[in-house]
Amino acid sequence: MSEKKSDDAVAKPRIGVLAIQGDYAAHATALHESGAEPVLVRKPEELTGPDAKLDGLIIPGGESTTFLKFLERDGFLDSLRAFTAATPTFGTCAGCILLATKVLHPPQTSLGVLDATVERNAYGRQIDSSIEETPTRLGANFDTGPLETVYIRAPRIQSIGSNVTILAERDGFPVLVRQGHLLAATFHPELSADRRVHRYFVDMVREARPKS
Repeated sequence: MSEKKSDDAVAKPRIGVLAIQGDYAAHATALHESGAEPVLVRKPEELTGPDAKLDGLIIPGGESTTFLKFLERDGFLDSLRAFTAATPTFGTCAGCILLATKVLHPPQTSLGVLDATVERNAYGRQIDSSIEETPTRLGANFDTGPLETVYIRAPRIQSIGSNVTILAERDGFPVLVRQGHLLAATFHPELSADRRVHRYFVDMVREARPKS
């Protein structure tokens, strides 16, 4: 008789979605379809409180300066900084900006956990939004053709540290990168029917879980 898997091994990872602005509902749907349990996070205690028990977090797109205004209330920014420094986190568009160690155009406060310099709105305004087909380096389990990448007032990753891996590029600039437990994209994977990026992040979260 085969050995029965432990409850921890089969349980869906609980992944928070910062639900302050951006299309957090689409991220929640993508996580659900990728084998995770999405949890909407609007307060610091929902992120780091004793009942939170989150295995990971997605910081969605939106307007990064507006994000900061909300996060600077009630110590949320400090809680988020501590969480992202230690726990798998995926930042998309504005979320990528917030993760970076340096932000340009104009400079602004960030969480400073991703070793990258990011330029805000580098690809133009809303009318300059685009949908591209982008090759990826997600690995054998995920590389089944070009990835649909949706750009809306997208930032540009200008430079990265030696500890950051490029998983996809556009015009010679990284658009999807990984640094250990951190994943960041300048596009909006939640707006595509292709769930490979979310599945990749869910796998990251599973791998980071403590082994029983």
